[in-house]
Amino acid sequence: MKAKEFILNDGLKLPPIGLGTYRLNGREGVKAIQHAVEIGYRLLDSAFNYENEGAVGEAARTSCVPRSELIVTSKLPGRHQKYREALLTIEESLYRGGLDYYDIYLIHWPNPKTGWYVEAWQAMIEAKKRGMIRSIGVCNFLPEHLERLTRETGVTPSINQIELHPYFNQEEQRKWDAAHGIVDEAWSPLGRANSVLQNPVIGEIAKAHGKSISQIILRWHVQLGVLPIPKSSDPARQKENLEVFDFVLSEEEMQKICALSRPDGRTANQDPSVYEEF
Repeated sequence: MKAKEFILNDGLKLPPIGLGTYRLNGREGVKAIQHAVEIGYRLLDSAFNYENEGAVGEAARTSCVPRSELIVTSKLPGRHQKYREALLTIEESLYRGGLDYYDIYLIHWPNPKTGWYVEAWQAMIEAKKRGMIRSIGVCNFLPEHLERLTRETGVTPSINQIELHPYFNQEEQRKWDAAHGIVDEAWSPLGRANSVLQNPVIGEIAKAHGKSISQIILRWHVQLGVLPIPKSSDPARQKENLEVFDFVLSEEEMQKICALSRPDGRTANQDPSVYEEF
């Protein structure tokens, strides 16, 4: 079964699954990321605040595939959203990673109380014009934040990276983003290894398919039309997370997993309408 690519609203093509790199730092982090690339990962997700842009950049530069075949992502932190600071931070991200460009750069959180996210977006538009970034998007933006960006700048984000897992399936946000041509990426797609990995409903589905619970959850993301970015440094787990394209969940199985969603399902109560990232 061929894995379906995502095509962003600016034409950039993405693979159907990526690698989260939070806490993959230093030499061990580089080794883990290099192994992921060796077995087929092409999308690497980092952030300024993960403090591992150097490790991700080193892995990208020294991996077994050309840099041009990788999609490397980083993110702008909340404390640097003012226009000039944002441009300088993007430059600093490139220096940290030892890269000439990022394929994707995202605003990490809207920080609506501070209210600088439009300035940050304008800086990212400029950085893209300068060739520092190929595609620009956001994380954790609600419809009200996305509408303001488009209204005030005329540029709609290509990606919205959001918390999304069986306990918080983001149905309304997904519908809104899809209607506006925005691709959803899922952070913590496995719920930060919380009780979702022991859920009996998903366990029964996994048993029926001869797959692990993690594989069922990632396949659920794929069939929702979402791009999951699970994090793992374990070689066997990295491989397992890629092996989700040789089976299909039935509509009934999809609905059973969707029914597990909860209004308070966020793993850390980070509500984008009030949460402020440093």
